[in-house]
Amino acid sequence: METYHLDTNFLIALSCGEEASIRRLEKWIALGTMLSVSAVVWTEFLTGPLDEEQLVRIKALIDEVIPFDEEQAVLAAELFNQAVRGKALRMDAMIAAAAIIAKAPLATDNLGDMKHFASQGLKLAR
Repeated sequence: METYHLDTNFLIALSCGEEASIRRLEKWIALGTMLSVSAVVWTEFLTGPLDEEQLVRIKALIDEVIPFDEEQAVLAAELFNQAVRGKALRMDAMIAAAAIIAKAPLATDNLGDMKHFASQGLKLAR
């Protein structure tokens, strides 16, 4: 069974009822795709703003929160150092590392920043 990692901006889009993101999610669920987030994404999402209803809805979709570990930390540092080293990319490198190590496509609307990690193995969910 395939697993997709969800990025923070994708969770935000879902929690706000963004139709295109909802349609993509419904397609993946119909195919039996498992949905996970890294602990980094979960932390970003939980910092909100979000209300209790949004939290409950999103939490019900997530099959697993993947802990951030040493292997991910090492890869994230490599990704960051190989990219343009913009401060904003640090968290994105951590998110990308989690998806790469899990061999899971990343569902994101942040294509501009995540493209920096495609050459290192990041696959994007379609």
